[in-house]
Amino acid sequence: MSDVSELSSDNAVYKTLLESTRAIPWKIDWASMQFAYIGPQIEPLLGWRQDSWVSANDWAMRIHPDDRDYVVNFCVAQSQAGVDHEADYRALTRDNGYVWIRDVVHVVRNSAGEVESLIGFMFDISERKKTEEKLLALQKELEALSFKDGLTGIANRRRFDASLEREWDSARSSAQPLSLILLDVDFFKQYNDLYGHIQGDKCLTDIAQTLSLALTGQRDLVARYGGEEFVLILPETDANAAQKVAERCQRLIEKLAIVHAHSPHGQLVTLSIGLGTVVPAAGSSPADFVQAVDRQLYVAKQHGRNRIEVVPPAA
Repeated sequence: MSDVSELSSDNAVYKTLLESTRAIPWKIDWASMQFAYIGPQIEPLLGWRQDSWVSANDWAMRIHPDDRDYVVNFCVAQSQAGVDHEADYRALTRDNGYVWIRDVVHVVRNSAGEVESLIGFMFDISERKKTEEKLLALQKELEALSFKDGLTGIANRRRFDASLEREWDSARSSAQPLSLILLDVDFFKQYNDLYGHIQGDKCLTDIAQTLSLALTGQRDLVARYGGEEFVLILPETDANAAQKVAERCQRLIEKLAIVHAHSPHGQLVTLSIGLGTVVPAAGSSPADFVQAVDRQLYVAKQHGRNRIEVVPPAA
């Protein structure tokens, strides 16, 4: 008799311990798929009464619809295989909200190795998920900042390099033209000397934002190449279309009408432009293409600035 009372006392202790933890214990009979037990902690967490958890179907239907199929299929497959497992999912609350749950499952097998029951613990991991989401958002923000020019707000050289590599590979595989426009602000050192660096920074920012208006393709990119140089990547754009974009850049800057008293071109800020179009072939490289366009930018500056020079088709 003492053994029975001791066993009963032990069970009461275990039950008290289980129900005093923040984790929610549960047990499901495998043959019937009925809950043999679920801790009373479930009600204050999700709002569903303890006695409303009757079958595994109650558990499945209280999983967020976006998570349900994956989680149920995964847990059933793992359980059938007799493998302990865990799953993270959003459990629906009675008031139509949800709580992030981590379900840790142990598969109990009989002496014949057959699945007999599932026992486990549900843990509320909502705070952890919120922290993870904040960290992920911060990471994305930092990644975005790492590709943004700190002064002008447009893409920086790092973003340009990455985009050019990607578009080069794409153009080569699809045999589509890729155009590149390099632009340099004429007499910018003299502008800085005359108007000061604060005004010089504003000039660069205004030009950067204005050049963005010249883009038409969804994958077109304008970036600050360095100093007072800018660059446009124009995927799937032939030479004629690229020429029109370069001319549009000139018109937009002319319309911007930034006064530059030391410029011989109407005492306004102007651009020198190098332009090239290529269908990348095996053995060619983005670096060689950029150098070819850069040489034409140099030619434009040598020939008086405020002009467009194009890489010859045979180059």
